[in-house]
Amino acid sequence: MNKKIIVAGSSNTDMVVKVPRIPAPGETIMGSKFFVIPGGKGANQAVAAARTGAGVTFISCVGDDTFGPQSIENYQQDGIDTSCIKVQSGTHSGVALINVSDDGENSISVAPGANSYLLPEDINCFSEAFKDAAVVLVQLEIPMETVEAVAEMAAFHQIPLILNPAPAAKLSEKVLSKISIITPNETEAALLTGRKQPSDHEIPAMAAELFAKGIQTVILTLGSKGVFLKNHEFEGFIQGYKVNAVDTTAAGDVFNGALAAALADDKPIREAIDFAQRAAAISVTRMGAQPSAPNLSEIENFGF
Repeated sequence: MNKKIIVAGSSNTDMVVKVPRIPAPGETIMGSKFFVIPGGKGANQAVAAARTGAGVTFISCVGDDTFGPQSIENYQQDGIDTSCIKVQSGTHSGVALINVSDDGENSISVAPGANSYLLPEDINCFSEAFKDAAVVLVQLEIPMETVEAVAEMAAFHQIPLILNPAPAAKLSEKVLSKISIITPNETEAALLTGRKQPSDHEIPAMAAELFAKGIQTVILTLGSKGVFLKNHEFEGFIQGYKVNAVDTTAAGDVFNGALAAALADDKPIREAIDFAQRAAAISVTRMGAQPSAPNLSEIENFGF
């Protein structure tokens, strides 16, 4: 894989505590281990795509604190083009505080910091980077007007746009009209379709409603249950892989990064989904966000 992918999104530093279970409101729990790990949905997805061999350009914003330069150095070690990462002076880089329970579940609080300074005019400044891209991937940990600018730039250059609508938020018609592929989880799909709670029996209906908005391919990610795919050729569940989860923090991000890489490599959608599911399954057996993302040979050999 070497076709170019644009990933536009957040860069964070994750501070992770291993706990026996997720604490209730007002409760203090004694944890065991503490880790400082590079994270952020955008960065996680960029790293996941790069480790498959895809050529990745990451558009992001970091602060001029100690975390910012370290993050850029980490991305370069994964072969990511960092020329479109903005450094915002006078602000901190994005930080996430994460509890990870013994059964692999997590709770996350994010202070976006410099991520809030990735602006539409920055996307316009980086327009040259889009010219030879095969796929554009974006999430919602950057300002919504910047997401709209990314969508417009992808549409202008006629590049397929994958939107991972996380964290959950309502989307404007301006964004919806330009999405090629959307990849919500059940909670995000419920919000996008006006439901208060996700329900398994409503998964096909939620996918159908998103498809009716003009999105060509809807992929509802369902964790260990797999995904639900709806496009013009197929509608139904695609089974995932069963593994012993250690940390699910970046499973969705690894899925999206690997999916983008597979599609950029011209894999058919169901083959690309299987490739992404294998990558995500490997990732949950490891601690951390970016450290959990597998390389191409690990993905290709998984399950065989």
